[in-house]
Amino acid sequence: MSLNKTPFFELRSGSVDTLLFVVKTPDLDVLRTELTRRFEATPEFFANDVVAIDVRRLASADVGEGERVSLAELETLLKSVRMRPVGVVALPSQAWAIQWANAGGLPILEARDRRGAPKPSVDEAKPNTEAAAVIEAAVAKEPPPALPQPATIIDRPLRSGQQVYAKGDLIVLGLVSYGAEVIAEGNIHIYAPLRGRALAGVHGNLEARIFCTCLEPELISIAGIYRTTENPLAADVQSKPVQIWLNEEKLMIEPLRLT
Repeated sequence: MSLNKTPFFELRSGSVDTLLFVVKTPDLDVLRTELTRRFEATPEFFANDVVAIDVRRLASADVGEGERVSLAELETLLKSVRMRPVGVVALPSQAWAIQWANAGGLPILEARDRRGAPKPSVDEAKPNTEAAAVIEAAVAKEPPPALPQPATIIDRPLRSGQQVYAKGDLIVLGLVSYGAEVIAEGNIHIYAPLRGRALAGVHGNLEARIFCTCLEPELISIAGIYRTTENPLAADVQSKPVQIWLNEEKLMIEPLRLT
C-alpha cells in the first residue's frame, strides 16, 4: 500500500499559529524579573501557550560569546510560567543562534511577519522597557486568499477553560467567563459580559474589531496587539458597551452608543 494512502496517518503541509517570545536582551535575570512580574499580574495569560524563541532582535545588539543567554535556562524560565517552547527563530546571519538552537535540541523555525521585523505588540498604554521580553502574534506562512467565512454563533455561556475559534466573525450570545477564550480571524461580537479573553484578527487582520455589551476582560487583542488588566480601563468603558479597534497599532476603546 502506498504511504500516501495509508489509513493510519497522513503527512500534510500546513501552517500553525504560535507566539513569538522576542528576546531583546541577553540578561537572563532581567528577563526573569520582567516575565515573572507579567505572569503574576495575569497568571492565566500564558497558560499552555506554544512559543518560538525569537532572537532576531539580538542581531543588532552585538551580542558577544559570553553574553548569550543559556537556551536551557531560558526554556526552564518559559516553562515556569506555563509556556511551551517549540523552536527558535533567527536570522540567517546569526550562526551562533543556529548552533545554540541545535545544541539545545530545538529546531530553527521560519516566521513571516505581516508587519515586517519584530516589534512590540503591547498596547502603548502598557509599561514598556527595552529589556522586557515582548509577546507578539506570529503567522508561520501567509494564508492563501479564501472566500469569506460565515459567522460562527455561540448561544451558550463559556466557562473557564473553554475556547472557541472562528475562521470568520464570531458572535457570542452568552457570558464569557474568567479563564474562557474567544478567538476569531475576523470581528468578535459579544452580547453579554466579557470577563475572559477576546482575540480578534488573529491572522493579522488590522481592520478587525471587538464589540461587547459589558467590558470586564482579562485580555483583549486585535492582530496580536493586546492589553491586559495590568492597565485599568477608563470609567466610561469599564463594564460598559464598547467597540475596540486599532489606530496605528494602538488599541482604541470607545463607548458604544446603543440608543
